Amino acid sequence: MGLPQQKLDATEERLAAIQVPESGAWLSDARQAALGRVRSMGLPHARDEYWKYTRPQTLVQPEVPHAKVFQAYESAVFDDIERLRMVFVDGVFDPEASDDLTLSGVEIEPLHAAGAADIHWARDLYGVLEARGQSPVERSLAALNTACANAGVLIRVTGKADRPVNLTYLHQTEDADVVIHNVVKVEEGGDLTLLENGPGGARLNKVMEVDVADGGAFHHVRTQGRAHERRAATHVFARLGRESTFKSFTLTVNGALTRNEAVIELTGDDAVAHVAGAALGDGASGDFHHDDTVFITHDAVNCESRQVFKKVLRNGAVGVFQGKILVKDGAQKTDGYQISQSLLLDDDSQFLAKPELEIYADDVACSHGSTSGAIDEEGLFYLRSRGVPREIATDLMVVAFVAEAIDEIEDEAIAADVLSRLQAWLERRRG
Repeated sequence: MGLPQQKLDATEERLAAIQVPESGAWLSDARQAALGRVRSMGLPHARDEYWKYTRPQTLVQPEVPHAKVFQAYESAVFDDIERLRMVFVDGVFDPEASDDLTLSGVEIEPLHAAGAADIHWARDLYGVLEARGQSPVERSLAALNTACANAGVLIRVTGKADRPVNLTYLHQTEDADVVIHNVVKVEEGGDLTLLENGPGGARLNKVMEVDVADGGAFHHVRTQGRAHERRAATHVFARLGRESTFKSFTLTVNGALTRNEAVIELTGDDAVAHVAGAALGDGASGDFHHDDTVFITHDAVNCESRQVFKKVLRNGAVGVFQGKILVKDGAQKTDGYQISQSLLLDDDSQFLAKPELEIYADDVACSHGSTSGAIDEEGLFYLRSRGVPREIATDLMVVAFVAEAIDEIEDEAIAADVLSRLQAWLERRRG
């Protein structure tokens, strides 16, 4: 069955406006295969089931919605963390602003440099996990990224990294249309923490593919903030081997439209996958629409997954959560947990949730829950009766509300840095 004409026309219009970068044989083949996927699926439309809560028009149209360059009032997040820093400016790697890419136990290459070769280790991963993640739900924006990304980083982890790698995405041009594709291969016993921060551009399409081999560990912490008018669609595709660990946390503040997708496969026994996020939206600064869409597949025995998402919304902000746990036949002793909660600080904001469980094994412990409500007036009264002003008391309760999500960050120093940025954001809103 062919695509509806409206969707077909929109897809071809978008493809006509892009230029697929020239590259070596291994990357060129992956790009052409991804273009085929885009054309067969079509770019997302508001009538698609998993886009009914989030309008994709500004993410797929050829014209780039402009976003003012945000002037920072504080040092960048993670500046107090010892790390290896890579900087991208409007989607272009800036070696002068970046650290030396030498790190014990880790190989790091910019995508544009590695892509010029005819063969590379990333051939077995670039676009591969993205393609696997297209079923049962199509994610054509990710395929578009695979086809046309010319920036990003390829990381192979062979041991335990002694410090995190930090990818910083700076936005300096109001119409910057940024497409970034990162690939991370954690080999057996490897261990890496990857940090990401910065708005990226006026419009950002970012994909990260992560393959964690047996006994490997990957920790991912990112912040999305600063620019009020930015629009972003991000995807994380991960595949986990036996006794491996994958943990990802995202803090989002500001932004007109953000769609974060995570597609995770647990393919080895005793694997662990945690995905968490905290979003704080204030419509007084402009539109705020934040969408977390997560799909976790259990395809092995005795695996654990957690989804913990908290959203705090005010002044007409909109939050969306779509989360699914799929337990395949034979994936016995699965432990799957999913919680999505929103705190609505006024009557104008909105939270839309679609939690799902699909289970084909009989020895499992899976649960999901979703709640939405106003701030606890009893708790607020308790704080105010002890002399705490209402605005500060509200912020204290907001911090307590999102604490469960922040607790998913394993590194205490990184968790403390993220918490301090959240508190600073709240203070600025009070000011």
